[in-house]
Amino acid sequence: MQTLLKKISMNQNFISIKSFEELNDTIKSEDGVLIYFSHEECNVCKVLKPKVADMVKENFSKLKMVYSDTVKIPEAAGQNRVFAVPTILLFLDGKEYVRASRNISVDELARQIQRPYGMMFETVNED
Repeated sequence: MQTLLKKISMNQNFISIKSFEELNDTIKSEDGVLIYFSHEECNVCKVLKPKVADMVKENFSKLKMVYSDTVKIPEAAGQNRVFAVPTILLFLDGKEYVRASRNISVDELARQIQRPYGMMFETVNED
C-alpha cells in the first residue's frame, strides 16, 4: 500500500507529456520548464526522479516540471538531443540553460539551476 501511495505522489510532481507538440508548446508557453527524460525500464531514473522533484519544489518553485518518456515519444528525445537516460533539461524563456545526463548529482544540478533561475525569477532590491 505504501509503495502504491509513494508511486502516486511521485507522478503528481511531474506532468507527463503526451506528444512532441505538447512538449514544444509547454517550453514556449512557460517561463521556466524542467524536463525529465526517462523511460519505464530505467531503474536509476525511478530512484532519481522523486529526489529531483523534491529539490525543485523546495528551491525552484516557479519551474513547471514535466516528464517525457523517451520510448513513447522518441521524437521529443531526438529533437532535444537526448541519447541517454536520465537526462534533465532546464528551459527558461524558451531557451535551454542546463543539461544534465546519466550520472546526475541532485546537489550539483541545484547549483547549475540556481544562477539562471535567480536571474529569471528573483529580483534584487537596490536601495
